[in-house]
This record gives sequence, structure tokens and C-alpha cells, in this order.
Amino acid sequence: QVQLVESGGGLVQPGGSLRLSCAASKSSFSIDFMGWFRQAPGKERELVASIGKDGTTNYPDTVKGRFTISRDDIKNTVYLQMNSLKPDDTDVYYCWARTAWPLIRDFWGQGTQVTVSS
Repeated sequence: QVQLVESGGGLVQPGGSLRLSCAASKSSFSIDFMGWFRQAPGKERELVASIGKDGTTNYPDTVKGRFTISRDDIKNTVYLQMNSLKPDDTDVYYCWARTAWPLIRDFWGQGTQVTVSS
């Protein structure tokens, strides 16, 4: 079982920046993938960024060049640096972790609200 605790959401003006943090309850060395999803009311949850144990990252085109994901395996924490924020980035952001052995299991944080508005 992996518990994830997010922090860092809030209100920011368009063009501004925020950094989200997600602390895992177990060593991130044992977690194969970590990342962030976001979800607006009535919409499907969508991937924002992911990072593998080897440091390989993945971003959709909607955030590529603006968002950066990183992980600190000493602190068991993953970060999402969000720059040049747009009103369309307004959503609830969820931290995600996946372990692959012995079975694939996904874990989710409770979500943190990000609002981009003037």
C-alpha cells in the first residue's frame, strides 16, 4: 500500500507558476512510476506528467515545455513545476503512483485544486 499526500495547489494568475509536491509513504525506490493527473468536473482524468524509476519523463502536448516533473528518491517525493499557467490548466490535480510487482497497482492522492484566474 502506498499513501500519497499532495501539497502546493492554489490560486494563481495567468502566466504565473506553481509547484506541486507529492510525498509517498514508502520508499520511492520501490515505486515504478509516479506522476500527476488532472480532472475537471464531468471530464475524464487525464495524464499531466509521469516519471519512471529511471527518470524517463512523459508529457502530453498540452503541457510540454511548460510543466516539469521531477522526483527525489531520498525524500520519496515527486514534484510538478508548472510555469506559464493558463486558465485551461484549472483542475483538481491528483498524484499517482504505480508499483508493478507482484501485480500492477495504482495509488492516488486526495487531489489538490489549481485555479488559474485573474
